[in-house]
Amino acid sequence: MILTLLFALDCLVSLAQAAVGPAAILNVANQVIAPDGFQRSAALVNGVYPSPLIIGNKGDTFNLNVVNSLTDATMLRSTSIHWHGILQHGSSWADGPVGVNQCPISPDHSFLYTFSVPDQAGTFWYHSHFGTQYCDGLRGPLVVYDPNDPYKHLYDVDDESTVITLGEWYHTPAPSAVGVPSADSTLINGKGRSVGGPLVDLEVLRVEHGKNYRFRLVSLSCDPNYIFSIDGHQLTVIEVDGVNTLPYTVDQIQIFTGQRYSFILNATQPVDNYWVRALPNNGLNGLARGFTNGINSAILRYAGATEADPTTSQQTDPTLLDESQLVPLEDPAAPGPPTLGEADVSINLALSFNRTNARFSINGASFEPPSIPILLQLLSGARNAQDILPAGSIYTLPPNKVIEVSIPAGVVGGPHPFHLHGHPFSVVRSAGADASYNYVNPVRRDVVSLGAAGSNVTIRFTTNNAGPWIMHCHIEWHLELGLAVVFAEDTPIAGAQNTPDSWKELCPIYKALPATATSVTIVPTVP
Repeated sequence: MILTLLFALDCLVSLAQAAVGPAAILNVANQVIAPDGFQRSAALVNGVYPSPLIIGNKGDTFNLNVVNSLTDATMLRSTSIHWHGILQHGSSWADGPVGVNQCPISPDHSFLYTFSVPDQAGTFWYHSHFGTQYCDGLRGPLVVYDPNDPYKHLYDVDDESTVITLGEWYHTPAPSAVGVPSADSTLINGKGRSVGGPLVDLEVLRVEHGKNYRFRLVSLSCDPNYIFSIDGHQLTVIEVDGVNTLPYTVDQIQIFTGQRYSFILNATQPVDNYWVRALPNNGLNGLARGFTNGINSAILRYAGATEADPTTSQQTDPTLLDESQLVPLEDPAAPGPPTLGEADVSINLALSFNRTNARFSINGASFEPPSIPILLQLLSGARNAQDILPAGSIYTLPPNKVIEVSIPAGVVGGPHPFHLHGHPFSVVRSAGADASYNYVNPVRRDVVSLGAAGSNVTIRFTTNNAGPWIMHCHIEWHLELGLAVVFAEDTPIAGAQNTPDSWKELCPIYKALPATATSVTIVPTVP
């Protein structure tokens, strides 16, 4: 069976980075790559970085067979994949987080993820949800197209050439990183340069004068947020995290880990080359200070322009996207009464950091994925928070209720981007000490930045999706240090859902692995 899958995989690899889906084989294997000119082994899907674009249409069923061929002992060799932003109604077993929704996929085994998107369209992504594995390369975009897109009249081109991924790159394997590491380079569509490193080729986005493009901007980051812009061009945002929004034109977008934006770019400037910029908020050797020698950069090239680096400059007084100005196109009101504290259930999540053990906590509990996945605990009869492990990190939620969650900012390591699985949510209060509450037409998304100290980001959602759903900081190093909780929603129904036999086999197979297959070899940190 594996040989048959790998034969089919060879055909996929021959297409390089061609899009796949909604049915596909995703072979996860180690391979040496040098996206910024520095060679290192990575964890890749079908031999490419970023992982291949997965595509489908609204209403499709995805059948994605993950084959684990990992062998490099300096990185995790088991795996799982989370389909970020996909709601998984009735299929929480396919959500991906190890310890919450499944056990890992062991080496030399495969697992078929099957899920449908009856009511979803937009820009999503996928990544490993096992330890910090996706920082070693297992991350890529996923797009669900809507044949009846209400904004189709605004653009001429929307295909794999208009997907833009942002992510940082590390020269040291994630398990060997010390604390919260800083990135060596910024990669745009898998290409970039490190400070003082070789002048490798940059990504080129190609446009034709007079055409309008729908670009889909995806943050695959493990840590940094980015200020994204394209010299000489405005960006008209029409989608946020899989939710259509009223058009909003800006010059720059600050995009946090896990977030996505679709924007319209009108290619009406003189035929030339223009810098595409993605400035991170942190990095090694002054990475976050600018764009010298093409760091943090790509190129927008008009057809007919010379094959040369741009000479363009940034706008001097740019308009930066303000999250509170984003308005959903449909059903803009937040659920529940338009008053603070009037939700059916109100939860405050107080974040803290213990410098003694170097771990984060939420309401006094530091999250550690249990060896028995939370979904399996529910299937085994657990119903109440006190009966579900890990203790202190589980919040049981009743069905069909409005939930309001407030998360005051200020803990070390911010701004923290928080992601909720299983639900988009209305951000009734965005980051900012002077931010006001908006229940009439707040932005709806699945990752929100908590902002700086003094902010009190508040979200609302309705419990209409039974299952255990993790809510966590999407700075991957912070999640590894415990910055997460799990909402066990509608536990009687969640505990009665059907799971495939292959899902039930994951835990015993993983538990039977020898220690040599689950241990990691630490390598010296690259200076």
